[in-house]
Amino acid sequence: MSDALSRLMAERDWLMADGATGTTLFNMGLQSGDAPELWNADAPEKIRALYQGPVDAGSDIFLTNTFGGNASRLKLHSAESRVRELNRLGCALGREVADKAGRPVIVAGSMGPTGEIMAPMGSLTHELAVEMFHEQAEGMKEGGADVVWVETISAPEEYRAAAEACLLAQMPWVGTMSFDTAGRTMMGVTSADMVTLVGKLDHAPLAFGANCGVGSSDLLRTVLGFTALAPEIPVVAKGNAGIPKYVDGHIHYDGTPDLMAEYAVLARDSGAKIIGGCCGTTPEHLTAMRAALESQPRGARPTLEGIAEKLGGYSSASDGTDGDAPATRTRRRRRG
Repeated sequence: MSDALSRLMAERDWLMADGATGTTLFNMGLQSGDAPELWNADAPEKIRALYQGPVDAGSDIFLTNTFGGNASRLKLHSAESRVRELNRLGCALGREVADKAGRPVIVAGSMGPTGEIMAPMGSLTHELAVEMFHEQAEGMKEGGADVVWVETISAPEEYRAAAEACLLAQMPWVGTMSFDTAGRTMMGVTSADMVTLVGKLDHAPLAFGANCGVGSSDLLRTVLGFTALAPEIPVVAKGNAGIPKYVDGHIHYDGTPDLMAEYAVLARDSGAKIIGGCCGTTPEHLTAMRAALESQPRGARPTLEGIAEKLGGYSSASDGTDGDAPATRTRRRRRG
């Protein structure tokens, strides 16, 4: 284990990741439809503040402002020629913050989906996806990222392309998918499918898991699905801070710091090694999560009923691994 994240995982029982990037940037003034990655060049002081928040709250890992920094997404803003630059800047700003933390903090280069549909259903070929992700990964490497963090993926083909790109860049990586459709990803992947997928990759991730999706209960049900199969690779849980609601013209997540503290402990007890938040998760939530993880001893593996009792019910009757695509009980939508 020579990379920074592997060393830290070997030393610690659990690691805490960060919270929401988009939520924080919108609170800083980012407008809907704007490309946040442009702020890496145009508003670096805000990006430093974005990173400093989770570090001050006790996070061991934070993700960079590069989620949509691939050529396909940046083309929507006439910035496709700036992929390498914007990824390098996003990670370099993170490196500055991490190196001043006074403790080991991992800079994880966020790599989101291309926004296109992979062939044969769509026009995005494997080769082009690898090329786009590789360009991003090289920029992250130049900026000093410790690891590439592939997230919010739905299609196994895109996950494989990201893995190949990280191998080309000679970068370690972590990869999470979003299970937001009755226990499956949008492209039908279940928790069991993902364990199989990860186990067959030539360039395996350092950790794998789930992020975003719907509520924290659903995400932990997916995590239980991972850990029930006893994968050799550590598991990541990065759930939203409750359920999104439209309040006064803005999306608000209803998860309190106390609820996210409960979630963090349940995630650890479900077998997750890396625990963080996604949409709606602020430094206030992270502070409560860290305090709970440090103060509450490890407990028994939680039951589905116990999770629902503490965090709320599930959005579907099944996690999808029974071969059905169960009807949604409560209509919920996520914002990436």
